Amino acid sequence: MQPGKPVARRPVVRPVAADETPDGPPCPACGTPNLAGRRFCRRCAAPLQVREQPAALPWWRTVWPFRRRVRGGSGRALRRTLLVLAVAALVLAGFLFFPLGRYVFEDVRDKLGGTAEISPTGVTASAAAPGHPASAAIDGLTNKYWGAPALGASLTCSFRTPFRLVGIVVHTGVSKEPQEFRQGARPTRAELLVTTEDGKVHRKAVSFNDKPGKQTVRMGISDVRSVELVLREATGQGEGRPVAVGEVEFFRRT
Repeated sequence: MQPGKPVARRPVVRPVAADETPDGPPCPACGTPNLAGRRFCRRCAAPLQVREQPAALPWWRTVWPFRRRVRGGSGRALRRTLLVLAVAALVLAGFLFFPLGRYVFEDVRDKLGGTAEISPTGVTASAAAPGHPASAAIDGLTNKYWGAPALGASLTCSFRTPFRLVGIVVHTGVSKEPQEFRQGARPTRAELLVTTEDGKVHRKAVSFNDKPGKQTVRMGISDVRSVELVLREATGQGEGRPVAVGEVEFFRRT
């Protein structure tokens, strides 16, 4: 007898007890509702718990080398090294440009501050014509003058207390009257030698207009102790006509 042919069992239809659609938060990818507590969507398997995005960084933190995310783990050391180099460069620049910065600062103070005349405590001349001593250049009178017998003669004014010299006013010639002014020799070019408290000598070449009246020379030197005026060129020279400097005035910053 041959074995019997197996017969497959017929499927049994089972009734659905209830709707399996869960009531829960929708999937952020496809919108399918999912039961609370699930980690992945039951339809598309997308993650249901989205990680919170970090706050946006300020713009300056996104520029290298201030980015906080770098590769290799060596970014922090690199940033510190660059910061130290930047500070060192600023310090070096401060030392190199300090004299220039101080000059600009003092120049601004000279322009914004007031001025006052200061009188020398002593005056000497390398040479003087008879009747025209060095003291006549600082007596406050323009009709009396220091007479230099030749070019190269110098007038030196000294001061007891160091001060900030901001300007010098020079009256050239024998008088401020135009007719009398032309009758004497008068300097047209000179050199100022300013000595400061530390012994340093500052040189400044000046030119004078060949006309009566005051002529201003702008200065800007601190801790001045003496000023020497050396005559280099003159006009109207002749026999018995010394080079005349009527008055020299000095102004300090207040």
